[in-house]
Amino acid sequence: MPKKSKKIIENSLEEIKAQNTIFLDLSKLNSFTDFLVITSGTSSRHMSAIKDKLLEDLKNNKISISGVEGQNSSEWILLDLGDFVINIMSKDSRALYDLESLWDPALN
Repeated sequence: MPKKSKKIIENSLEEIKAQNTIFLDLSKLNSFTDFLVITSGTSSRHMSAIKDKLLEDLKNNKISISGVEGQNSSEWILLDLGDFVINIMSKDSRALYDLESLWDPALN
């Protein structure tokens, strides 16, 4: 399932023109998720469109969504799929929280 889910997520993000998308494999680092996805939108409207596109594509492929946080946020939206946690962030929030450095052992 994770390979299928990853491909669906990648395709959705590419189609909606999400920016600077990365997938971090956290399966050996923690127990809350296997993959952390970080991507950016150009505006709050774009971030909302990214969320809507992902939710639609995941639902169409019968991939369950455990939760969505910050649906109306202009800074950070989180989708929890269990195996994947997807962070849709503004450029400013992404720079401020720097999740890439926090979770990617190669960057520490």
